[in-house]
Parts: sequence; structure tokens; C-alpha cells
Amino acid sequence: MQTSLTSTSGLERRLEVTVPGEALASQVNERLKALARTARLKGFRPGKVPFAVVQKQYGGQVRQEAVNDLVQASFAEAVNREKLRPAGDPRIEPLPPAAGEALRYAAVFEVLPEIAIQPLEQLSVECPVAVITETDVDAMIESMRRQKPIFSPVERAAAAGDRVTIDFEGRIDGELFPGGKGEHLAVVLGAGSILAELDAALHGMQVGERKEVPARFPDDYGAKAVAGKPAQFAIHVKSVALRSLPEVDEAFVRGFGLAEGGLEEFRAQVRATMEREVAEVSRQRVREQLLDALYRANPLDVPRVMVDEQVRELQVQMLRRMGVQKVEQLPPREPYEEPARKRVALGLIIGELVRSNGIRVDRARVEERLNSVAASYPDAEGVRRQYLQSREAMAQIESAVLEDQALDWVQSRVQRVDKPASFAVLTGFDSSKG
Repeated sequence: MQTSLTSTSGLERRLEVTVPGEALASQVNERLKALARTARLKGFRPGKVPFAVVQKQYGGQVRQEAVNDLVQASFAEAVNREKLRPAGDPRIEPLPPAAGEALRYAAVFEVLPEIAIQPLEQLSVECPVAVITETDVDAMIESMRRQKPIFSPVERAAAAGDRVTIDFEGRIDGELFPGGKGEHLAVVLGAGSILAELDAALHGMQVGERKEVPARFPDDYGAKAVAGKPAQFAIHVKSVALRSLPEVDEAFVRGFGLAEGGLEEFRAQVRATMEREVAEVSRQRVREQLLDALYRANPLDVPRVMVDEQVRELQVQMLRRMGVQKVEQLPPREPYEEPARKRVALGLIIGELVRSNGIRVDRARVEERLNSVAASYPDAEGVRRQYLQSREAMAQIESAVLEDQALDWVQSRVQRVDKPASFAVLTGFDSSKG
């Protein structure tokens, strides 16, 4: 076999391969002999079909199969001989054979780039550090109180923050629209859960009072049938209840699943949960910085075929989030080009870090991650078994673990700068919300 390699542009290579005619002839001959032993043709006993008849009947098909297999095998051999690392499947272009040559073709493909990781000691990341104070714990418990409000019936006009129960009927152009009628609907005034005109009209209304209220659905309203349309609502107030917050007592603590230990243990558990949240947010922030730093410090020319695959995957993910099933409705690819390029580059960089530093997947961490994934499903044990029985699913988990290990390895070598932050700033916690 003869080969000729040329670089066309960037990472693209053109590999011309010439396979001796006798190699193809031998392949075809062996296949026809094997077929003759099992062929069934009318007028002949099984296994007794003359070779010439088999050759005439099946020669073209067998030759094409042999060519396909020979191209695959010779390409793999040629790539190994040239020490190439293809980034994807080649595009095969048949070439006219010269005298005495039975098979010539050109394989056009991209190769993986050569990667030389820049010194990690030159990189730096900020590590957010937050100390949970008693004030932070108090604010969190106050937020938890707001998650379990108490509503007590009152005999007065409804005011902001009250829970008002109503019956309603809405019409557009005099016709009742789908979902336009309801009974015993509970709304908290000022919470923004109903049309603004209805919320405003309920302020000051009392039990038993009725009112006709004109309103207009927003243009971006979820139900397209009524979006942007004016409507007329008839509302009837059934009850008004004052909202108050529960005391932080034994009953309140039990409502959050703590059966023993009382208030002191409850505060300790709240603090521990907050500390875990801080640790996770900090870990994610550092991880993002590490990836960004690696990407900036190691610019790569990445294979177009790999970028295209990532763009497609990102487009499909967006379709799924939008609840769209038809692939024909893929969003434009331009917004996904750079994220896809970054994904590919980081994958190659991390792969090189793993390879060059002999990082091996930690089986204990794989088991831990598998259990964590399975725990998010109702039938955790069943999901765990499904993963263990799927080589592809386990490969994804192992790949994620190996990436985490590589980033841990990188983090231990870069410059770390601690950056103090409050719990609220670091986690985005809003103490005014439940």
C-alpha cells in the first residue's frame, strides 16, 4: 500500500491511498469461495454451485463489499502509519486507478491539533470565601417563616398582603373564554399572580361584595388565545384572610422535618445547609474561572467537524427547553458558534491534561456521582441499575468525574486568591423573599 499526505488548510488533511490490485482480487476471490459453499441457486444443490456461476451472479456485489472493507482497513492502517489523529470520519473520494492498480482513493479529514499546555503556575483564580454569621442564620430562618404563612379570616376590607378567595367569570366580546371561569380562587394581593387590574380592584373589597372589572391581557400572556385582548371580569369576594408569620417554636421546627433537638439543633442544621450552599457556589465559581483561564491561555485551532457537532447539540438542547419536537425548527446557529468552539477547545485541553499527567478515573468518585444522579429520581435503585447496564451512560459519568479530577489537579497548581464575600452576595439570597 502506498500513501501520500498533504495539508490542505488549517487542520484539514488529504491522504491519497493506493492499494495493490492483487490485494483486492484476493479479497474478492476469498469471499466468492466462501459464498460458493453456502449459495442456493435454482438448479443446483446447496454448496454445489460452480464458482463461475457464483462469480457471475454475485461478483459485482462482492467486489463492492470488498472495496468498502478494504478502504476502511487501509485508511486505518495509513492513519496509523502517518501518526495522525483524525477528528472525525473522512470524506472518501475515489481516484482513477493507474495501470495495474485496482484501488485508489483520497480521504479528506481534519486532525486533532497539537496541544502544548501553558504553565499552570501563571494562571490565577479568585476563591470566594463567606463566613456564615448569626445574622445570616436569622435572615434565613425569617425567609423560612415566610414560606409557611398563617392566614386568619378577618371581617374588614381587603388590603395588600391579604389572601382573598374569589369566584370570577371573564368574557371577551361578551363570550366566555376557555379558563375564564373559576371558583374559590385564592390570591395574595400584591403578589402579581393575577391581572394587575383585578388585583387593584380587590383592594378595599369586603366579603360578599361583587364588582365588574375591565382588564387587558398582556401581549406576552401565556395563553395565546387571549394575549393582548381586552376582557370584562365579574368578581365575587368569598373570604378575606390576614397573612401572618408563624412563631419559631417546636411546631415550626417539626414542620421542616426536625423531630428532635429543638431550636438549637434547628439553627445548627440551617447553618450547615447554608455552609454546603456556600461551598457549592464557591466550587462552581472557581470551576468557571479555571475553564476560562485554560481557554484563554491555550488558544487552539479546533476541528470544524467537532464544532459543528457541538453547535447541533446546543441547538437541540434549546429546542427541548422550548418544548419543540421538530428538528426542522432548529434556531439559527450563529449564537452557538462561540460556545461550541469553547466546548470543543476545553474538551481537547482537558483531555491533554488527563493524558499527559496520567490522571486515572477515581472509581469511588464514579460511584458517588452515580448515586447522586440516581437519588434525584423516585426509583433511585432502578435508575442506578439502568446506568450500570448502559456502557454509554456510565461513560458519560466517568467522563464528568475525570473532568472534575483534572480541574482539581489544575486548581492545586494555579495561584489562588481568597475573596471575602457575604452569604447573600455569594448565593444571591434575598432575605425579603420566602
